Amino acid sequence: FPSQTVTGNFAKMIHGLNANQLTDQVIQRSKRMILDTLGVGLLGTSTEVCHKVTQYSKMYSSDLSSTIWGHLDFRLPPLYAAFVNGVAVHSMDFDDTWHPATHPSGAVLPAVIALSEAFPQKKKISGLDLLLAFNVGIEVQGRLLHFSREARNIPKRY
Repeated sequence: FPSQTVTGNFAKMIHGLNANQLTDQVIQRSKRMILDTLGVGLLGTSTEVCHKVTQYSKMYSSDLSSTIWGHLDFRLPPLYAAFVNGVAVHSMDFDDTWHPATHPSGAVLPAVIALSEAFPQKKKISGLDLLLAFNVGIEVQGRLLHFSREARNIPKRY
């Protein structure tokens, strides 16, 4: 039996991480990934599937709201903003990939941005904290895929 669960391993890895641990190379790559994801996401807002999930999500509201990319006057609860923006990124299928096969930024960035916008004005996070959250999300996704038998078999199936 393993001495630690997968969840325990994730928690141990994440606990205590801070923005000072991000190297200059990681920061530069992260910025490039974020810029690429925003560009693909903005392009994706014009797709039919993005229009459909946007219309569907309009029925949801809350006191907290986050931006829907490409729509200055339309906001949704953070969960649905992340969903709509994530669909926009993935709808073009030009977002970044890595091995094992995944599109890490399209899942992580919309959630991180939506949550960061939901913070009260007096508790806003810094850009460096956003980069840290983005990198933790990418790392967790990569570790989940690493533990997945299904993910290891993807290259053999295609």
